[in-house]
Amino acid sequence: MERIPLAIVGCGGMGHRHLFGLAELHRAGLSPFDLVAGCDPVTDNANSLAVQAEQLLGKRPVVVGTLAELESLGVAAVDITTTPRYHHTLGVEAIERGWHAMIEKPVGLTVRASNRIRAAAKGASRVVSVAENYRRDPINRLAKALIDAGVIGPPRFMIHQSSGGGNQMVISVWRHQKDQSGILLDVGVHFADILEYFMGEVSSVYAQTRLHEPTRYNPAALGQESTSNPAGVYGKWQRAMPAEFEATAEDANYATVVFKSGAVAQYIEDHAAHGKGIWSRQIHGSKGSMDMPNDRSGNILKLTLNRKQTIDDASILDLAPDFRLDKATATLFGGERLWRYDLPFEQIDRKLIAVEYDDFGRGILGERPVEVDLEQGTRSVAVTYAMLESGAAGGQPVDIDDVLAERITSYQDSIDEGLGLKT
Repeated sequence: MERIPLAIVGCGGMGHRHLFGLAELHRAGLSPFDLVAGCDPVTDNANSLAVQAEQLLGKRPVVVGTLAELESLGVAAVDITTTPRYHHTLGVEAIERGWHAMIEKPVGLTVRASNRIRAAAKGASRVVSVAENYRRDPINRLAKALIDAGVIGPPRFMIHQSSGGGNQMVISVWRHQKDQSGILLDVGVHFADILEYFMGEVSSVYAQTRLHEPTRYNPAALGQESTSNPAGVYGKWQRAMPAEFEATAEDANYATVVFKSGAVAQYIEDHAAHGKGIWSRQIHGSKGSMDMPNDRSGNILKLTLNRKQTIDDASILDLAPDFRLDKATATLFGGERLWRYDLPFEQIDRKLIAVEYDDFGRGILGERPVEVDLEQGTRSVAVTYAMLESGAAGGQPVDIDDVLAERITSYQDSIDEGLGLKT
């Protein structure tokens, strides 16, 4: 297999998670990448990643602080895992240096930032992939196969509801700051991608958004167990963050989403809910409905047909005879026709990132186009901001095309100004 010299750019918590995913692909014998460098201006972070890489991959990558220092290392591809504020500048610079790039979601901090990357990539003959993992979950793949097979008929409406979190910090301080990627953007782009993956392109939204908890608390700073530490990699950074801080980004979104097909979704994303949490994702079609489990859980998908027939066992595969997971997913999760799986979250997280890397690598090698490209990644940012723009406008309907074309930007204007993108 042709080897691709790779650098991870941004060696904090997400960079470490991506390293663990790359190691999963390596152990499966499927990785086309050679990790040659860890790039971060914070040397401690880059050194931490290099130590882990040597343990996991058998070779210590070079530690550098800037993209310019990567030039002499023969890098062909970069994986950009910095905080979102830097995605567009690093993405554009990587493309201009002639490198392929995988960029963590959100691909840009605003629609304008995302469009800057798209403009740089246009005609550049470089592969740019957006690291979106939720759709790659084997259970979501099965759900998509069932929809495509017409099992529930044409989808008519979708319910997506998630709530919890109270007043606790979600992973990090920056995820609660409007100018750094508020929680509704950071998590919302996942869900926006899922909406379009299952239901097709969104045409418009109208929403109410709120900042319920302007003061957030970080238990890790007090020596307590964090309530939000995905894959267990963020602990050392969380302990150094403030115990209490002010949030500037909205933490709740209540929306109606209209798709180009005419279907509708009711959407709740509330990261400030106290008491009993909520998780619900349902799709209702002309023949039946589908009740889906939480992403990255491996739990069972349930079908209801003819208003009373429930299917929630292995026989569900009979309804999607053409369903097959791609080679990497099947290898990593243990089968090409899965209807459930049982793994710790840390392993699930790493395996799905490994699938992202596999898709990126195959795109570079010309075996197939990447699945989540810049257009789709930018659409997810636009759908999320359309909800925030609508909320800021008192619930007025907002067309996605207007947001994509930067005709509606009021909510984003202050962020773009801070990024130097208002000129």
